[in-house]
Amino acid sequence: MKTDVEIAQESKLLPIAEIAYGLGLQDTDFEPYGRDKAKLSLSVLEQARAEADGKLILVTAINPTPAGEGKTTTNVGLSMALNRLGKKAITTLREPSLGPCFGIKGGAAGGGYSQVLPMDDINLHFTGDFHAITSAHNLLAAMLDNSLHQGNPLDIDPKRVVWKRVLDMNDRALRNIIVGLGSRGDGVVREAGFDITVASEIMAILCLTSGMTDLKARLGRMVVAYTYANEPVTASDLGATGAMALLLKDAILPNLVQTTENTPAIIHGGPFANIAHGCNSILATKTALKLADYVVTEAGFGADLGAQKFFDIVCRQTGMKPDAVVLVATVRALKLNGGQAKEDLGQENLSALAAGLPNLEQHLENLQKYGVPVVVAINRFPSDTDAELALLDGRVRAKGAEIALSEVFAKGSAGGLELAEKVIALCEGESAFQVLYDDKLSLRAKIESIAKKIYRADGVDFGAGVLTQLRRFEKQGYGALPLCMAKTQYSFSDDPKKLGAPRGFRITVREVRVSAGAGFVVALTGDVMTMPGLPAVPAATGMDIDSAGRITGLS
Repeated sequence: MKTDVEIAQESKLLPIAEIAYGLGLQDTDFEPYGRDKAKLSLSVLEQARAEADGKLILVTAINPTPAGEGKTTTNVGLSMALNRLGKKAITTLREPSLGPCFGIKGGAAGGGYSQVLPMDDINLHFTGDFHAITSAHNLLAAMLDNSLHQGNPLDIDPKRVVWKRVLDMNDRALRNIIVGLGSRGDGVVREAGFDITVASEIMAILCLTSGMTDLKARLGRMVVAYTYANEPVTASDLGATGAMALLLKDAILPNLVQTTENTPAIIHGGPFANIAHGCNSILATKTALKLADYVVTEAGFGADLGAQKFFDIVCRQTGMKPDAVVLVATVRALKLNGGQAKEDLGQENLSALAAGLPNLEQHLENLQKYGVPVVVAINRFPSDTDAELALLDGRVRAKGAEIALSEVFAKGSAGGLELAEKVIALCEGESAFQVLYDDKLSLRAKIESIAKKIYRADGVDFGAGVLTQLRRFEKQGYGALPLCMAKTQYSFSDDPKKLGAPRGFRITVREVRVSAGAGFVVALTGDVMTMPGLPAVPAATGMDIDSAGRITGLS
């Protein structure tokens, strides 16, 4: 089979204006970025607020493994299959980060014959949204350090500055740095560091905001430091809100592109799923819901992170309610969860599959707690045997869920018709969606609720000072905010080596932070890094471009 890049290069793209016109948009509703991309005006959503919403479908997955699950590929393929069945569908996705793209994960535009295009632009600089977010974030950092240098009028404690700088690259050498070295004119010497851009609170805000007025209010509420009297200092206190909003004036606009089969795709924002809430912007999703009968969106990593945060943060803040959920899994990944070696995953192993199935079953049980109908999509590989698929089918049906094979990677929309038909049937029923916990619970109780009900932990251990900080957040008025758990994506636990559905473990919260602008409190567990590092052999080493502009190694 051809590579992703080869398939992308051979795909026939329609002019982006033609995609826009197909959605009923006028020339004033979008701004082309070249032939293949466009920015959508916020007026599109505003003008259509009285229109009925389409059906919202969330695509999530089991815990990711090196064997791969194909969540984005399934998302894109499902939207194309819905269109093939005569439905008006749009896919909404996050924008890929350069860090994972050049690191270990590769691109995030789908795969095979189920991609969003132009995949090279989408995986690289796209329309400049991430650069704008990086600039706005670092402007605030510069203004904070300048305030310290200019006599510290806000009485900021330099040891309690919580606003780092950001860069959209995996660079472990920047996690911990010293700024202000040199002469007296070079600023105040203090410890600092870098996060990756997708971990910036501004990224989370962009994906949760309802418009420019709300964006500015959220930016102003961001806590960047604390005074010697232990009072929070905000971006508004530094006078940075207007300038940051100015830098984000284009980044706030959703991006319109298309799939390999010319299905419309709105791609916007990209918060990390294990550090932030991991979903594309609500502006993108809400706009799509006004323009289509079916909107297929996704949440990052496994359902214990992405779906849980979509339900308990995004839906709680926006009032959106999913009509159906697609849980993506592969036989290969489940066998790896059951102890089969990666190099042997192509061989039939019913015992390893049976041992790994509790991972899928726990995700199913968790999703059912939210009251949404679920269909399991099996992203089929050629090595999957009839016996393995039969075992998987029986176990899923025993849990009261539908199951469908998906072959969109190799066949495009034709390989997703069974899944699309079952999704349509689910959407015709009623969704009894509910959130996991009540706003009125204490922050500690919210953490414990997620740990026990979703991860199945026996309990939560809190690091030194964490409970004190939680109580301080509550006194400062942040107690009603939802929780954003920062945890490894590879396991239900905070230990990436505990595969399957582990029991008899506890979760350790080592640090908590308030994202007052985004509207949630972050609890960091395990060794989750907000600035990842590159692997021994970065994906970047296999990428190139020739004199004719032909790209290789990007997938």
